[in-house]
Amino acid sequence: MLCPALLALLLLLASPAGAATVLSVGDGDTLRLSDGAKRLTIRMACIDAPETAQRPYGAASRQRLQELAPVGSVVSLRPQSIDKYGRTVAEVFRNGQNVNLAMVNSGQAFAYRKYLAACDGSAYLAAEVAAQQQRVGVWAVPGGIQRPWDWRKGTRPPVASTAALFLPAVLPRRIRRPVLV
Repeated sequence: MLCPALLALLLLLASPAGAATVLSVGDGDTLRLSDGAKRLTIRMACIDAPETAQRPYGAASRQRLQELAPVGSVVSLRPQSIDKYGRTVAEVFRNGQNVNLAMVNSGQAFAYRKYLAACDGSAYLAAEVAAQQQRVGVWAVPGGIQRPWDWRKGTRPPVASTAALFLPAVLPRRIRRPVLV
C-alpha cells in the first residue's frame, strides 16, 4: 500500500503539466498548492532560504517568493522526491521561469549544495555567484549571512539543556529536606 504523500507525488507526476495553484507561501522555500482536490506542501528543491527568525532576511525571502509565485497563480512542478516531513520536493516553474533558480539569483536563497545533484547544479551555483557579486539579499553583508542549515543546527537546544531548565526547581526541594539525626 502506498503512503498518502507518495500517492500524491505519483498523481502529480501523472497530471499533464503538473500544474497547481498557489494557496500560500510558508517561507522562502515552501509553498502550499492545490491541484484540484489535492493539497500539497512543496519544499523547493536545491535551495535553502533564510528561516523566518533570521530577521530581516527570512521575511525578505518570503516576500520575494510571494512576488515570484503569488497566491492564486498557476505553477508547474518538476517533482524530485518526498522529504522526511512528507513534503513534495520539487523545482517550481511559473510562466516558464524556474522560481527556485530565481530565488538564488535574487540573493533570497542559497544553492543547497547537499541536494544540488537533482538539479542543474552549475546553474544554481552560477546564480549564487552572480547574487554574491551584486551584493543583493543575503549577500548584502560580506560573505553572506549565516547559512540556514547552520542556523537551524545552532537554534535547536539539545535535550540535555531542556532538562537543565528544570533542575533549579528540583534541587532546592532536596536541599530543604530535613536531615534526620
